[in-house]
Amino acid sequence: MQLSDSFGRKFYYLRLSITDVCNFKCEYCLPNGYQHDKKNCFLSLDEIRRTVAAFASVGTEKIRITGGEPALRKDLTQIIAMISEIAPIKKIAMTTNGYNLAKNAQQWYDAGLNQINISVDSLNPNSFNKITGVNRFDQVMKGIDKALSVGFDKIKINSVLIKNFNDHELGLFLEFIRIRPIEMRFIELMECGDTNTFFEQYHSSGDLIKRQLEGSGWQLEEKAKDDGPALVYSHPGYLGKIGLIMPYSKDFCTTCNRLRVSSLGKMHLCLFGDYGTDIRHLLQRDDQQSQLVSLLHDSVATKEVSHYLHQGNTGQTPHLASIGG
Repeated sequence: MQLSDSFGRKFYYLRLSITDVCNFKCEYCLPNGYQHDKKNCFLSLDEIRRTVAAFASVGTEKIRITGGEPALRKDLTQIIAMISEIAPIKKIAMTTNGYNLAKNAQQWYDAGLNQINISVDSLNPNSFNKITGVNRFDQVMKGIDKALSVGFDKIKINSVLIKNFNDHELGLFLEFIRIRPIEMRFIELMECGDTNTFFEQYHSSGDLIKRQLEGSGWQLEEKAKDDGPALVYSHPGYLGKIGLIMPYSKDFCTTCNRLRVSSLGKMHLCLFGDYGTDIRHLLQRDDQQSQLVSLLHDSVATKEVSHYLHQGNTGQTPHLASIGG
């Protein structure tokens, strides 16, 4: 039976984190770098397989592999290949910082990866290096070129809007996608427990970009049932598209269609919710699937109508890397 909540929302999309480790030091997420916790033991291949199989049995059609940085797992290609064999999963996507995309894009695609999102917060190398804490702009750009040549169904670039930093770069990004079939997505900076000071100083609304697009001939597209939260705009003069993710906008949560499982085996109903429901104890044997499915239904039935970001309540998420953003 399709996973659905008490507000009639159906869930076709799972964001599955496979690690919370990251090798970048983005100011809005992990400004001091990843802090290792030796107690952490991330989901194994078998645990991932059982997770995906359970969600697939209750209507999930799209899996997004996230982190941290998922490419830091040495068995990433095996994970992709394993998920691709589970019916009725139709789409396998991944979000990455792109540090080794040029090297691995082909093998990930061959293993079954359909879609890829690359985080690029600025097309200015100096600004990119400043916000990420690493000098890898050229490396990431080469990865994007490689992804284009491989032939993914969708390639997206994620850019977190940061006041006085990249909120003036719309022209650069528009020129970039004029001749490239890439969806450029601007994501409003979101407040988390560990980054509230940065948020208060640098939050910028996506409304300005929205008005600029709508005033210059960009048209809003209809969403597919397993699409994420972005408002996607297209223009006949551009091969690429523009997406806006604005979690502080009115009715943002009404079309929610996604759930999250952390790299430690907790299901989260919302990025800004509570500590999550532990499902890992039901990922140890194949004969636990019926119990796991029952727990998924019971948990989703408790999903609230909305997050409470407007009230300053960011939930228990310390930073975006902790449950896959």
